[in-house]
Amino acid sequence: MTDQPLHDTIARVTERIRTRSKGRRDDYLARMRAAADAGPARAHLSCGNQAHAYAAMGADKASLAEGRAPNIGIVTAYNDMLSAHQPYETYPQQIKAALRDIGATAQVAGGVPAMCDGVTQGQAGMELSLFSRDVIALAAGVAMSHNTFDGALYLGVCDKIVPGLIMAAATFGHVPAIFVPAGPMTSGLPNDEKAKVRQQFATGEVGRDKLMEAEMASYHGPGTCTFYGTANTNQMLMEFMGLHLPGASFVNPGSALRDALTVRAAKRAAEITALGNDYRPAGEILDERAFVNGLVGLMATGGSTNLVLHLPAMARAAGIELDLADFDEISSVVPLMAKVYPNGLADVNHFHAAGGLQFMIRHLLRAGLLHADAKTVMGDGLTAYAQEPKLIEGALTWVDGPEESLNDRILRPCTDAFAPTGGLKQLDGSLGRGVIKVSAVAPERHVIEAPARIFHDQSEVKAAFQRGEFTSDTVVIVRFQGPKANGMPELHSLTPTLSVLQDRGLKVALVTDGRMSGASGKVPAAIHVCPEAADGGPLALLQDGDIVRLDAVKGTLDCLTPGFAERTPVTADLSANSHGIGRELFETFRRTVGPATEGASVVN
Repeated sequence: MTDQPLHDTIARVTERIRTRSKGRRDDYLARMRAAADAGPARAHLSCGNQAHAYAAMGADKASLAEGRAPNIGIVTAYNDMLSAHQPYETYPQQIKAALRDIGATAQVAGGVPAMCDGVTQGQAGMELSLFSRDVIALAAGVAMSHNTFDGALYLGVCDKIVPGLIMAAATFGHVPAIFVPAGPMTSGLPNDEKAKVRQQFATGEVGRDKLMEAEMASYHGPGTCTFYGTANTNQMLMEFMGLHLPGASFVNPGSALRDALTVRAAKRAAEITALGNDYRPAGEILDERAFVNGLVGLMATGGSTNLVLHLPAMARAAGIELDLADFDEISSVVPLMAKVYPNGLADVNHFHAAGGLQFMIRHLLRAGLLHADAKTVMGDGLTAYAQEPKLIEGALTWVDGPEESLNDRILRPCTDAFAPTGGLKQLDGSLGRGVIKVSAVAPERHVIEAPARIFHDQSEVKAAFQRGEFTSDTVVIVRFQGPKANGMPELHSLTPTLSVLQDRGLKVALVTDGRMSGASGKVPAAIHVCPEAADGGPLALLQDGDIVRLDAVKGTLDCLTPGFAERTPVTADLSANSHGIGRELFETFRRTVGPATEGASVVN
């Protein structure tokens, strides 16, 4: 595979990130190197400390006490509430057995919470969703604080879980880390058919029985949901950033190949510890090259807008500062190579069968759009990630990934992409800064100019729809949905309602300081608008009837009504957001959270 020199824009953005981050990154690396220089942590524990740590470890006690073989900490997000995480129930025993085979050990260091956004979507619990990312980082930090581990295996897949675990892995960056996926569920009811039933339910054409039947046929077994939302975008990132084994992301749960990859990940974790022969601390892998590679993957696949929030928070934990301009500029040169629902009809299983991430990485390397020299858990350089795993006569082997797409309706090379850009656009104007994902939005809807209709709650939008109040072109403003206001819940449950209006021939757009889901698609949505309304942002100046222009071509978001900027910002009664379903516990988070442009984090 002959690669082109690094693309000028990728090189320029990377250097800009490196320069912007220098002070923070230098301090970070100095701390990580000091921790690494102290040597394996168990050597510094007292006998009493160690006795507590090993008391329940049975036959592994002697090996642990000797301290000459790697001990790997397992941080798991297992629960039965997430179909994607249910397979993790059996992983610790698999990992421990695999490591005993090579004379090493493993312990479950701790568990982290993992909420299912599919369960809480449109519910009060969704107001805890974004903050759960920082709780996961804190919980994983508690697990790793036992300081008895030479390496770590992180078991997590879904929306906030992987970003939270990355934040923890970066904080303990002197410890090598491998992320171990569980894979997507097998294909069920096609996502477009499920979406159609949702719209029919929204208009009253079908009852709840048909809706439930469709939902259960779509979400039907263990594994990640099969649409290309945040969970599967996370899995893509872990490969592009070199933290998975190559080809591990989209192998179905319960298969022999899935088990072989889990065993190999455990053994590789031991090899890259300071007690192995190829020390690869997580903090050195998580450099500016890795994050730029992740941004390229996000654009090439048309990934979830949630990562526009998560990547800056993840990067700051590793001493790196990302800006919305970095996303925008990388998107401008990276072609959209995949069409996976909601950007197309295929699901992730179809994408994987067509050539998947290995095909994409091969062609992006060839085009000079990735840092080929990035460090990974497999070695120096990203070339290994153009290979795919196979079980050949029972042995796990990596072979070259496909050179040609096996379905060009799903996956194409850079030279024949679905679109010349990644479809993520920064918006900046008199209403603040935000982003829009246009990869699934028809070109004729990239510019919307219409009177505003103001709401302070997504339920108010649905109620207005049911009353038949949307009869003309409208920009729906849903404000006081940012992290300070109510934890920045996803507003994905508005998608069927807004889609119906659009299908009726209206020009409609959403503008919000909240989030949409990685599953959102064809309705233009300016999201993460910052400063948020609860922080006195410009959205708090808007009134019903103001003319708002969302221009995804020029990258602008403005109110065109004269005198708009001279108004006094409105305030909202947010008391209902402060209690119930555990929201009382997160008051400190709402008071101290940073802006969306920096990742909306409370811990870095």
